[in-house]
Amino acid sequence: MSLNTGSALNTGLPQRFADRMGQLLGPDFPQRLCLAVSGGGDSMAMLHLAAGWARVYGITLQVATVDHGLREASAAEAVMVAAEAQGLGLPHETLRWQGWDSRGNLQNEARQARRALLRQAAGGAPVLMAHTQNDQAETVLMRLARGSGVDGLAGMSDDATAGGMRILRPLLTETRAALRHYVTTLKIPFVDDLSNEDTEYARVRMRALIGTEGLDTATLAATATHMARARDVLQALARNAARDLSRPDATAPGAVVWDRDGFAALGAETQSRLAAAAVMAVTAATYRPRLEPLLEAVNRAMSGGAAVLAGAIIVPRRGRLFIAREPMAVGNAVDVAGPACLWDTGWRLEGHDINGLTVRALGEAGLGLIPDKPQPRAPRHILASLPAVWDGATLVAFAPLGFGAPHSIIPPGSGEELTLARLAH
Repeated sequence: MSLNTGSALNTGLPQRFADRMGQLLGPDFPQRLCLAVSGGGDSMAMLHLAAGWARVYGITLQVATVDHGLREASAAEAVMVAAEAQGLGLPHETLRWQGWDSRGNLQNEARQARRALLRQAAGGAPVLMAHTQNDQAETVLMRLARGSGVDGLAGMSDDATAGGMRILRPLLTETRAALRHYVTTLKIPFVDDLSNEDTEYARVRMRALIGTEGLDTATLAATATHMARARDVLQALARNAARDLSRPDATAPGAVVWDRDGFAALGAETQSRLAAAAVMAVTAATYRPRLEPLLEAVNRAMSGGAAVLAGAIIVPRRGRLFIAREPMAVGNAVDVAGPACLWDTGWRLEGHDINGLTVRALGEAGLGLIPDKPQPRAPRHILASLPAVWDGATLVAFAPLGFGAPHSIIPPGSGEELTLARLAH
């Protein structure tokens, strides 16, 4: 696109923004959106573009700025955003992070905190973020340097869900230069974060590499688009395989159970996708397990042994593969006050006879207390991870094997449903 005149740019960019929002949201626009605005040029451009677009369509906007408290200027930047939002007639909230304890990966901790704060502030509304084509190109290079596969090289999605929060990136096809031209032409205030020049950060180094080597951000971003299409095809194949292989077991509620021979016949890529999705499903994890430990666990299970991975356990038994919570990783005991309680990753136990008792994993010891175990049944490692009702050291009830006082245990979802949900993203 030509940048010869400000007027041509400022006419075209709002229209492209409106078109992109229409593509992302479809015909049924939400009543409310949350804008994540840091005060940088990209997000300030998004603030004004979204404000103009929302006025046309009658959509309520709220503006949120996350102040990580890591730079002296961050508080003043949040004040600047608040003033600009007020001038546009939009409510603004500064979200302050106070959880940094100087341990761990700062960038990762800050990102997780930012997501959590925005999710809470948005209250279920989609959140707009101002990532650009340049950000996408940098992401592709960073992940290429780490040896990422198809999913990693697909980069950022313009419509994603993370931790229950829908994230929209309507500027992902726009260049940083175009947005900077937009804000300077319209005299929109913005700030330059000096940390964007700190070569300690991988993204800054990749940004410099793009500049010094003359790499084309559009081409790198196009690579992400191609990889995203390939990922979608691979995910569809994995979803079909998950449905075909599913062999639910009534004695292993919440577990993923597959036909072993059918799994063995799959290609390595589909196997790893299925296994990763299943592990994430039963552990409620946000991120995929690392590839090498994942492949090692799959190979061990396919060789006949139980394998532990990222809070999950994979157990082969009678021509099937069981994937469930690892017994040592399940939640702590919960004292029941009333006819129901929640446990671990969202299990719900119900029954009038459990009031005043305790819910904790059955464990190996509990399994030994059940005299008449039905056959066939799930492997002992799987049963040991499931919730049981206890009165001190006395096992009162264990629903999967029909033992003791009548009650019901309701997992967060069926193993198949939860796995398919993971493969949908």
